[in-house]
Amino acid sequence: MRRVAALLATVAVAAVVVVLVVSSVGGGAGGYRVEALFDNAGFAVPGEQVRIAGAPVGTIWALSVTKQNLAAVTITISNRDFVPFYANATCTIRPQSLIAERYVDCSPGNSGQKRLRRITSGSGKGSYLLPVSQTSSPIDPDIVQDVSQDSVRESLSVILNELGTGLAARGSDLNKVILRADPGLAQTERVFNVLASQNKVLAKLATDSNTVLAPLAKTRNSLADFVVQANKTAGASAAQRTQLAASIRLLPSFLKQLKPLMADLGQLASQGTPIVKDAGSSAASLDAEFKTLVPFASRAKTAITNLGSAAQQSESSLVNSEGLAKQLESVGNATAPTVESLQKLLTSLDSTGGIAQLMQLLFYGTGATNGYNADGHYIRLSPVVGSCTAYARTPVAGCSANFSGASTSSASSAGSASAKIAKEAVDAVTGRQTGASKTAETKRLSGLLRYLTGSQS
Repeated sequence: MRRVAALLATVAVAAVVVVLVVSSVGGGAGGYRVEALFDNAGFAVPGEQVRIAGAPVGTIWALSVTKQNLAAVTITISNRDFVPFYANATCTIRPQSLIAERYVDCSPGNSGQKRLRRITSGSGKGSYLLPVSQTSSPIDPDIVQDVSQDSVRESLSVILNELGTGLAARGSDLNKVILRADPGLAQTERVFNVLASQNKVLAKLATDSNTVLAPLAKTRNSLADFVVQANKTAGASAAQRTQLAASIRLLPSFLKQLKPLMADLGQLASQGTPIVKDAGSSAASLDAEFKTLVPFASRAKTAITNLGSAAQQSESSLVNSEGLAKQLESVGNATAPTVESLQKLLTSLDSTGGIAQLMQLLFYGTGATNGYNADGHYIRLSPVVGSCTAYARTPVAGCSANFSGASTSSASSAGSASAKIAKEAVDAVTGRQTGASKTAETKRLSGLLRYLTGSQS
């Protein structure tokens, strides 16, 4: 029993919560209720549809008359996707058939506005109030057509006369009623008010348009041709509509791929701004440079043309030299090892000072074979001609290859000079000179010979 009691209590609480939620959101049982005030709600009956954007979303719940002689039409919105109504909501009673049936066409307004005020007491308690300023009751076409009948026309004249008398001091109220009777008139009045507030701008527009259109009138033929050409362009574009549609379909993916590139280009532009500023400061120099290049380009054009003609004439010779080029290539490949060895040899000589020593040998050798004294230049070498100068395989009596302290080759003055020169050479080689006879040249020659023979003495 305790469990059953607890379960019933839970269900009751849940029901109360549901009722409270529905009442707070929907304006009471049956959905979201709105009490819309109209100047005239003729032929509107409970149960008829309430539509938003042409879709049925509820029904007319009840009708009544307020103390201000306004028709209060209570509507219920059963589709919760179209609630709540906001402060700029509007409702209009419209005919839905030729047999005088009516429905209420509403717009819930924008969510950026405040919600409608809820009625907390009196008639319509719990509903949301839509004021008469936001409703309209259009006049039916058949009523307007009835004016063409004589009796109705006369009755209308009487009504207008009496209405004019009764509304002599209530013109503003009559104006509001007329505006609410036809929303188009209200919108037209708003347009006129906007135009009236912009009368100076419109006047200036008329003056400026005259100034602008005057030159355009002079070129009306060009303008007409533009229209004709635009028509042809539009026709050509229409013929390519399949390709254009395919391009438009591919445009999103292209833009997606283009976005990183544009980011890189933006970064490049940011980084290139200083360069562009520097280029702007040197624009005058660049302009002068480009102007100077014009004569050069003119002359270069002739040179390039002549070069092209020469190349065309030498084409056959170049083709015929292909065999020689192949032979040179084979020779180069064959001599590659020799050249590599020669390169290693020359590199070794250069790194060890061999080339420098060879140059010294040539220099000092030249200085050793040429002398200079008071009489002038002389050569330290002289030919020795005699019986001992011929080539022999066996020793010849009286001929010796050893130097001696005295001259034995000849008694003549020429022989004595040769012997003296030979002795000086031997002394220079062996380093036995003493005193003033040991000159700077003999010192250098002695050092060179010791280096070449590897002698340390």
